[in-house]
Amino acid sequence: MISTVTLNREGDIAIMRIDNPPVNALSPATVRDMDATFRAFESDAATRALLIECAGRTFIAGGDISVFDDPSFSPAPLNALLDRIEASERPVIAILHGTVLGGGLEVAMAAHHRIAAPGTRIGMPEITLGLVPGSLGTQRLPRLAGLATAFELISTGRPIEVERALEAGIVDAIAENPQAAARDAAHRLAAQPARLRRASRIEVPDAAELPAVLADAARLAASKPHQPAYAEIGPCLAAACGDHAAGAAVEASAFARLIPSAPARALRHVFLADRRAQRIPGLPEATESRPVAQVGILGVGTMGGAIAMAFANAGFAVTLVETSQDALDRGLGIVARNYAASVKRGRLSEAEAAERQARMTGHADMAALADADLVVEAVFEDMELKLDVAAKLGAVCKPGAIIATNTSTLDVDRIAAATGRPTDVLGTHFFSPAHVMRLLEVVRGRNTAPDVLATVMRIARRNGKTAVVSGVCYGFIGNRMAEVYMRESEAMQLEGASPADIDGVAEDPALWGMAMGPSRMLDMAGVDVGARTVIEWIKSGEGPQDPSYRILCRTMFEEGLHGQKTGAGYYRYEGREALPNPALGDLAGRLAAGHGVSRRAPLPREEMLERLLFPMINEAATILSEGIALRPSDIDVVWTAGYGFPAWRGGPLFMADEIGLGRIVARMDHYAAILGNARGYWNVAPLLRQLASTGARISDWTSTGEEA
Repeated sequence: MISTVTLNREGDIAIMRIDNPPVNALSPATVRDMDATFRAFESDAATRALLIECAGRTFIAGGDISVFDDPSFSPAPLNALLDRIEASERPVIAILHGTVLGGGLEVAMAAHHRIAAPGTRIGMPEITLGLVPGSLGTQRLPRLAGLATAFELISTGRPIEVERALEAGIVDAIAENPQAAARDAAHRLAAQPARLRRASRIEVPDAAELPAVLADAARLAASKPHQPAYAEIGPCLAAACGDHAAGAAVEASAFARLIPSAPARALRHVFLADRRAQRIPGLPEATESRPVAQVGILGVGTMGGAIAMAFANAGFAVTLVETSQDALDRGLGIVARNYAASVKRGRLSEAEAAERQARMTGHADMAALADADLVVEAVFEDMELKLDVAAKLGAVCKPGAIIATNTSTLDVDRIAAATGRPTDVLGTHFFSPAHVMRLLEVVRGRNTAPDVLATVMRIARRNGKTAVVSGVCYGFIGNRMAEVYMRESEAMQLEGASPADIDGVAEDPALWGMAMGPSRMLDMAGVDVGARTVIEWIKSGEGPQDPSYRILCRTMFEEGLHGQKTGAGYYRYEGREALPNPALGDLAGRLAAGHGVSRRAPLPREEMLERLLFPMINEAATILSEGIALRPSDIDVVWTAGYGFPAWRGGPLFMADEIGLGRIVARMDHYAAILGNARGYWNVAPLLRQLASTGARISDWTSTGEEA
């Protein structure tokens, strides 16, 4: 086995070099190799100092999270090594570059001196995985940087720039040539071994601030009662103000409690799922991309303008095209207002906003797209319009240009066929606002060429998107599941539940923890937008031919109750404040009477939860069996990245396994019996029933032989 760590000598300086691509993660093998290498340094009395450096684009960017679920995993071997590094009588200098995160920062803090390259970023992201640092990060960081800074880094998980790390005392120097600076420091420190700084022996500089920091930590923990990691931060920081060995024991105990906790397991699942989603079975990583320098956007409304911003923000030259100069001017005005808002919020400087806008040019002639390498069509969500536009793009775009149709529900294969060049076409379902939201569903058509798919997936990463591949069907992955979620929300409103009752169940972290319940979500997105989609789906013959199907939102659309934009929808709005809308309750009552729905109130909260969540899980099982989603974890990524599903729940399918598939199937059968199932809404997906009968986990299911 090839070692990930080597030890070399330059005169009397030893160099430990870690090379574990892509991010030099601390795998168990790497820790063993580091330990063996350090032992070799300890036994070589001719060396006066040790430098720790990393190959590639970054210093150690954290631990190998894939091993955290192994019952044998323990940070103890790394922690023992770090104690030996810190105790060394000869200086140990860490050379930092790239991202120094989690275990990487803990390694660096065990060294006696830290020199960083410009642009280095320093952080403790463990809280985003439901953990506190487990290799003395909660103990060494407060001693180096103070309690307030340590609390900020540990509680937010956000990295800081190297200049701030220098000011805080986390790094000792920034150097354009950190390797040369580290060698100079090694000689200097070797001549004065008595002056080596060992972090565990330093007094916490702002120990007097402990009561204030603990109060902040307690408030934060109280606001997140279902994420236990936050409650462990305060005790760990308090322990750092005392004996190091005792503090280390407090941290170790906290870490051991958190590792097997449900939120930590869920967050690890989401972290690894994000990365797994980039692997496309049958699409080799070496698949070449088509060159893309110029991007075209056809349709510069709210969505098209935001998509243009996403590309301009990533450095692409963008050509925006509308059908008339007036429409183009309106679209460019939307873009300008969006950038102005970003400047006002401090997210961009005026110069940065101007630079990004300068990458855009507008035209009122589709011929301007002739030189684009990638064209995103973002016209209104109407199939006849999309087909007409697709045919025109097929004629105007140059050979080899990629054509992407931005749609949330429509048949990408029909649109691709209309271009006359379906191998060049796929779907891109951007989420609104497209320049902010992370999720991008990339819809692979029946004839989409492999290099087209590979190109768009790589561009998505450059744009900062979390991209998930979907097959072609109504609503793809996310909106297809959201459809049954909204169906049951509206059905329960006809039965007598209020939007606030239902949203309260969805948003309650003790039950679920969605960022926004179904009625609030549709009011914000626009009831008219959702209703038009449902109406077109039913009209196509593919949607339910049921007169009562989502009759509430369809009638709201007809009566002008479009949500926030009209001041009334499921709620009544005063500014952004959502208040009860009596007209909605009256409407639901009238529709219930007209469609023979029995009213009953209040509905039990457990029933509301099950009727919202379990049909979604059932639909996901069908999506998997049809091959629309490549793997269960992709579905979890879609919902955590795009729909406000709490990451600490792991996504709908991880949550399903936590609930138990047997219970879900039993309750689906229960609702079929008590509510009636003439339309098949409560039919259990064969895959879900099969997995429940065998006790298998849906998160582990695979149809490709790929490790789940």
